[in-house]
Amino acid sequence: ALRKGSDLEKAFATAALVYSNYADPEGKLSKAETKSLLQSQFWHVIQGQENKPKYQEIISSLDEESENKIDFEDFMILLVSLTLMSDLLQEIKNVKTTK
Repeated sequence: ALRKGSDLEKAFATAALVYSNYADPEGKLSKAETKSLLQSQFWHVIQGQENKPKYQEIISSLDEESENKIDFEDFMILLVSLTLMSDLLQEIKNVKTTK
């Protein structure tokens, strides 16, 4: 799928691969591991978002002590949520309008 897929297919396959590399043998991540993964692999999207209430809500939920682990579906929802509240979509729109 990574070699022959479209850019979108490759993006999702890459997200799944990164998640899999961080996940435990049961295919889940602790909240601390999830936060670490986001800070190391999703930094350019979340950078500068620290003052936004939605960002703070998401990150504080990862700081809560809990036995609940995050599965791949929850991880993807988290990525989409962080992307939607970030400045990334506006930056992409600005690039398209200046070409």
